[in-house]
Amino acid sequence: MTVVFDPRDPSVRTDPYPIYRRLREADPIHRSNFGYWVLSRYADVDAVLRAPEASSEFYRNTTWANRRGGPESPLVQSVQNWMLMLDGPAHRRIRSVISKVFTRASVERLRPRIAAETERLLDAVGEGDTDLIQSLALPLPVTVTCELLGLPTRDRDQCRRWTEHISRVIDPSITDEDAADMNAAEVEFREYVSGHIKERRATPREDILSLLVHADVDGERLTDAEIIANIQFLFVAGHETTVNLIGNGLLALLRHPEQLRILRENPELIANSVDEISRYDTPVQIVSRILGGSVELGDVTLPEGAKVMLLFGAAGRDPERYPDPDRLDVTRTGTKTLAFSGGPHYCLGAGLGKMETAIVLTELLRRYSKIELTGEDLVWRPNVSFRGLRELPLRLIR
Repeated sequence: MTVVFDPRDPSVRTDPYPIYRRLREADPIHRSNFGYWVLSRYADVDAVLRAPEASSEFYRNTTWANRRGGPESPLVQSVQNWMLMLDGPAHRRIRSVISKVFTRASVERLRPRIAAETERLLDAVGEGDTDLIQSLALPLPVTVTCELLGLPTRDRDQCRRWTEHISRVIDPSITDEDAADMNAAEVEFREYVSGHIKERRATPREDILSLLVHADVDGERLTDAEIIANIQFLFVAGHETTVNLIGNGLLALLRHPEQLRILRENPELIANSVDEISRYDTPVQIVSRILGGSVELGDVTLPEGAKVMLLFGAAGRDPERYPDPDRLDVTRTGTKTLAFSGGPHYCLGAGLGKMETAIVLTELLRRYSKIELTGEDLVWRPNVSFRGLRELPLRLIR
């Protein structure tokens, strides 16, 4: 069976899982016609994430950079400093600073604030019909991210709009218009953060921005370019993933009412169920690597210089890793999800995103005796790397 994978195919946005299944079964190490090797098996994806030869520094690839406005464009210049796009010592330099904020104890201290904001947003929703993306799933992580980074929550909507454009930088299906929007958003966001850097130099606070401004790494301070770039990256990582995790997760539960009933009757399962939810319909579908040396995957050798597309969504449905993978099972154990990547680039904020999702699910089930989906004609956002709904129309009944 011949399989062709094209990330621009609209069905990759609406329902990619049948496509992933065909790839895994017929051509799991797929040489695409757009220049990438496409991997769909869990073991292969995990191996490349951990391979020393696998590089995240895509900005060094001329074709990749030109699709995003060119090597000198504002966004390509910015991502050269993103922790996500760095390898080796440069990556560890930034990560060593930011990791201090995402310790288990530090994240746990945020629980009361996240719970209070969830309650406030649901108080405003009340009963009846609502779009849960706009009323809860989106404003909650945006607010938490603003507060954590040290940006005023009154600016959260504007920060979100900038971030929605900037996050397309890792999307394999961007257009020239997307590239123009991304670069315009980067310039505006950079100017905005620059003003706050000046404030933090004069008056530090308990936030990530102050930490970055005053951090000393091996006797050196981070440059303004490094600080601004990683504030942009952390906003992308901090809210894009969590919005989608909440929305995709609740949709999956509503489409599997027996699983929702299990959580309603056993709320102690909710926290652990988030890994299963993220496996079933992962908020991050695709990441890519460039190989600085050859990598062996069974009897196939990926050559040095190869561009490799890793399908997290396909890995999460691999029957070799998960029995009956197309079934949502909130009691499943041993779920080692790749939703938050793996290897040296494992997401520092994974614990925070999972906590936010668990708090939302717990509060929704506590407040409402019925949660009903009011429409099946759902619209998915255009970003194929970050899979998420534009809206989630619900009826909430106490």
